[in-house]
Amino acid sequence: MTFRAGEWKTIAGAGFGFALLGLLAGTAVAADALKLKELSPNGADACFGRVYDAAHLKAHPKQKVARIFFYYGHDPVSRPNEEPPANQDTSYNGFLTTTVRGAKKPEWASSWCNKSDPSDPSSGIGCGMDCDRSLASLKVDDKGKLLISGLSPDVYLDPDASESMSKAEYARQQLGSEDDNFKLDPMPADTCKAEFARIDPIDPALGDPLRVRLKPDQPFCYGRDYDDAHLKSHPNQMTQSIRVFRGPIELASFAADGDKANWPDGADIAVSVTTRKKGAKVTQTYSCQGEADQWRCAASAKMSNFSCDIAQKEIFLKRGANGTMMLANPNSSVAIVDLCSKAADGKTKSDDKVYRLEPMPQSACAP
Repeated sequence: MTFRAGEWKTIAGAGFGFALLGLLAGTAVAADALKLKELSPNGADACFGRVYDAAHLKAHPKQKVARIFFYYGHDPVSRPNEEPPANQDTSYNGFLTTTVRGAKKPEWASSWCNKSDPSDPSSGIGCGMDCDRSLASLKVDDKGKLLISGLSPDVYLDPDASESMSKAEYARQQLGSEDDNFKLDPMPADTCKAEFARIDPIDPALGDPLRVRLKPDQPFCYGRDYDDAHLKSHPNQMTQSIRVFRGPIELASFAADGDKANWPDGADIAVSVTTRKKGAKVTQTYSCQGEADQWRCAASAKMSNFSCDIAQKEIFLKRGANGTMMLANPNSSVAIVDLCSKAADGKTKSDDKVYRLEPMPQSACAP
């Protein structure tokens, strides 16, 4: 399972704190979008950057980044958005772009930035990404320079890169061991916009966002059946077959309680999985909301009773190329295990973190 870097970046858990951080930032009203006075004293879009000269790079051979810019403000990339139109001004507010030595084009990542502890004005700033990940921690020094720390070296790599790449190729593509603790100078906002304009345009094969591709009053079915060759090459994968769908029950639920103007917020989906060990199909319902360029879907107890609170069990849906759908399962939230068992605690340990799903006839998703 491979993805274009930058369209779905590494799924590496940042813990519930950053998941909450993303929700806090992602659900703020538009007027609150730029409230971090440290980054933007006047509430306007803010830019920080640095271009390293040859002398610096020669003195730091393990630093790959030659150019780095951080933009706090409104989306300079204008990627298609999965949120209802009324909420789209509250999407990502922190954007990082870097160009490594010898590269012609920069890589980029987007995030929600907020106080690490919203109740403590003196706390630091943390930036959380999609799929429960962390981008970095931020701090502005007394000279107005932006300090970036805790930047993950594999921030731009695909979710399955550590499994699909050789160790040598993985090391080649990730950032260097000295690519952290950056100190960036304040710059005009137009400088950052010009830097982000160098990024390759979005892959047209991705097509429309899911909220446009999928209709509130229409069923859908996506899935995949893994053959013996795939399962043999992925011995740690538990899933033999998977379906993601909306059928009569989910459509009726949205018709009764949903609001088409806020689609996909409140949309129920069902995920059925058959594991290679048990061979029995298990179906779990999730309630979704649009969030930046993904659907965040929390497990729901509508269809069955649970001995634990499963609302924190979340999966993430994103559009894939050529009509496919991507499902991310970073924190053991697909019912290949009992969601209330110890096996479901923490990050997904098996090779069931990301699924690339094909559109299927609705009959393939029949109960």
